[in-house]
Amino acid sequence: MAHRDRSRTGNEIAALPMRWSSNGTLHVLMVTARGSGRWVMPKGWRFDGGTPWKTAETQALDRAGVVGHVGINPIGRYSYDRIMPDGAVMTCDVEVFPMVVERLRSDWKNRRTRKRRWFEVSAAASQVNEPELAALLRTLSVKPPKRTARAWFLSWFD
Repeated sequence: MAHRDRSRTGNEIAALPMRWSSNGTLHVLMVTARGSGRWVMPKGWRFDGGTPWKTAETQALDRAGVVGHVGINPIGRYSYDRIMPDGAVMTCDVEVFPMVVERLRSDWKNRRTRKRRWFEVSAAASQVNEPELAALLRTLSVKPPKRTARAWFLSWFD
């Protein structure tokens, strides 16, 4: 039985790879977690000394084979419980950075252990197990007013 170790917390960085369809619908790329197979964003431990958005870019490439542009401003945070190899349950706080996808590589580091799939953002919210992550995704499914949509999007990259 797993035990909660309240002295152990983790900080992770995630990229949220996204693209828009021709009708303006936002899609996000999710990957499967290696152990459980549940749908998650490409994420991992924060690197010492690196900027968080560069860490997000590296995680997206390694975990999902995504190449693109990562914004320097996070779009949100969420927490989840991670079961460690020793069975302890660690609470991890994840900072999420937006990523506009330029292309997907067919050959990437975790290609043998993960699947990737595009979801409409509202569908992605219903596929994830973490309630805070689902809430974050639902906020992105609300379209901003047309004349401010560009400014809203570009604010992530300033």
